[in-house]
Amino acid sequence: MKLNIAVLAGDGIGPEVTAQAVKVLKVIAMEFNHVFTFQNALVGAAAIEKTGTALPEQTIAICKKADTVLFGAIGTTKYNEDPDATVRPEQGLLGIRKALKLFTNIRPVIAYDDLSNKSSLKAKQIKNTNILIYRELTGGIYFGDQHLSEDGNTASDICKYERFEIERVAHLAFKAAQTRKNKLTLVDKANVLETSRLWRRIVKEIAPQYPSVKVNYMYIDNAAMELIIHPRQFDVILTENMFGDILSEEASVIVGSIGLLASASIGNKHAMFEPIHGAYTKAANKGIANPIASILSAAMLLDHFGLDDEAALVREGVNKALKLHITTPDLNTKYDNISTTKVGDFIEDFIQNPDETNLNFTNIHLGQSTII
Repeated sequence: MKLNIAVLAGDGIGPEVTAQAVKVLKVIAMEFNHVFTFQNALVGAAAIEKTGTALPEQTIAICKKADTVLFGAIGTTKYNEDPDATVRPEQGLLGIRKALKLFTNIRPVIAYDDLSNKSSLKAKQIKNTNILIYRELTGGIYFGDQHLSEDGNTASDICKYERFEIERVAHLAFKAAQTRKNKLTLVDKANVLETSRLWRRIVKEIAPQYPSVKVNYMYIDNAAMELIIHPRQFDVILTENMFGDILSEEASVIVGSIGLLASASIGNKHAMFEPIHGAYTKAANKGIANPIASILSAAMLLDHFGLDDEAALVREGVNKALKLHITTPDLNTKYDNISTTKVGDFIEDFIQNPDETNLNFTNIHLGQSTII
């Protein structure tokens, strides 16, 4: 298969973790006789510094021409500490989602047995947790009209949804539920918000088209609590933009690190794959950023194009890395010299030599990438 992949590494740790995902995709292409080409483009603070805008037109053009997009992270301390900045890195991410019409964000949340001691929750509480969050991505309060009064003392953000926006993501979530446990939970705030009542009405209308799927309805405040108390009760979660953003960030507590959570943003024509973590500027260029979420996002990219064996091999490499503690400091207390690059090197080597990788990985501590 030939794929032209636009790479928007962004800011902070974005370039470091994205480089490892690209490394993994390159070795997959080599091992499976694919042709993957990569074209870099600016976004976020990096784009602002060079072009004055967080999403240059050239970046949009590159992404629209590409077969898919691999995204890093955006944001810097400079803009985070300046609430009055009119041009902000986040406009780049929201803008590319809108430009490519990426209306569905899919976020897997999987509790790994080898990391059960890294979660803030009890191991028996999170064991076998496997959740798929379907978050609407281009509507709601993030894209609604915003207003600040002339005196700067009153502000408003409008949350707005139209029927078609809800229907298209709901159908995808129902179809996903059919391939899993036939269980879907709609998370809303229908006791307070009119937009949530619209969500609930439409989901109830759609549900009969998927008779095998059992639908539960849960308010966002209760869902946030239940996600921690009893995460295994959830399978597919369907929710609006802001609620999905909050719940998926909260879910990082289950897996032990936000550096493990990947995502896919899907539209009718385009798709983009990115870790859900932010730019974490303080960790930039220190070699401590966890690249696994970015690498797992690359696996989701492979899934999207039907490259199931390739995606499975990437995930096997990630599982092996976690099992052998080939992880960055956010997860690793056993070894103190496993860098961002070494994690990528290990998974790259696993893909090339899956039968030769074993518990004797002395070379990685010597700064080499070969595992013996």
